[in-house]
Amino acid sequence: MIRGVYPPIATPFDDQGSLDADALVANVDKWETTGLSGYVVAGSNGESVLLEDEEIVRAVEIVRKAAAPERRVIAGVGRQSTAATIALTKATAAAGSQFALVMTPSFYSGEMTAEALTRHYWAIADASPVPVLVYNVPKFTNLNIAPATVARIAQHENVVGIKDSAGDIPQVCDLVRLCPPEFDILIGNGPAFLSGMQLGASGGILAVANVAPRECVQVYEHVLTGEHAKARDIHLRTIEIGKAVTGRFGVAGLKATLDLLGYTGGAPRPPVLPASDEVRETIRQILVADGLL
Repeated sequence: MIRGVYPPIATPFDDQGSLDADALVANVDKWETTGLSGYVVAGSNGESVLLEDEEIVRAVEIVRKAAAPERRVIAGVGRQSTAATIALTKATAAAGSQFALVMTPSFYSGEMTAEALTRHYWAIADASPVPVLVYNVPKFTNLNIAPATVARIAQHENVVGIKDSAGDIPQVCDLVRLCPPEFDILIGNGPAFLSGMQLGASGGILAVANVAPRECVQVYEHVLTGEHAKARDIHLRTIEIGKAVTGRFGVAGLKATLDLLGYTGGAPRPPVLPASDEVRETIRQILVADGLL
């Protein structure tokens, strides 16, 4: 159901700190020429936890109108309560999203048992007008959802896949092994993308696809055609910038990288601080070394 490469797009803000619609449209216009399959709005790299629900709905509307009809638009809708997640899922679907990406609730992580998570996702899937994707990102939630629990959640016909950002290849193996064949596994960790694809993942939702979209698409396509050496070469060439815009420099680094490449990244929303001049220079050097700038 969901294949290809999707960037969890950065959310640009204007000088007043509000959603910058014009900048968002301009960014999408540039990404439209790169072969991406669609866009994730309000993912972790889109500063989802710092956005109001109304801003997420508005961003979905903007991206849906700016993107070509064949592009899939996925909305990050995970909230701490089941009811709040359902409400945002319905609102973003009405705004044009075609999938709901639901981060695991994590504030009461000790109580997020397999039963609690299954009931949470099944309730959302029951109420959602669009298919649901589980979103596992233990880096931010400090909660890793077990593959066996994912396989149980996947029994619901409206839960169609997972974005797994753990970067744990044995865990990807278990997801492929335990989940139904039609359940789509999207790799959410750049360094694990190639290995995940070779294991049977259906694509990736990758921060690095914001800044190296063509290269990520090439890796995906080369794996599909069995050209693994070509896929490996591109993957290894973009590893450093992939690490820079995720674990090393975070959202601020991603936005600084976009600025350097002619997109609008801008400042992150407080309390996150902008990238320093030193970080920007480091990123610039990586981009040059990787042949991206």
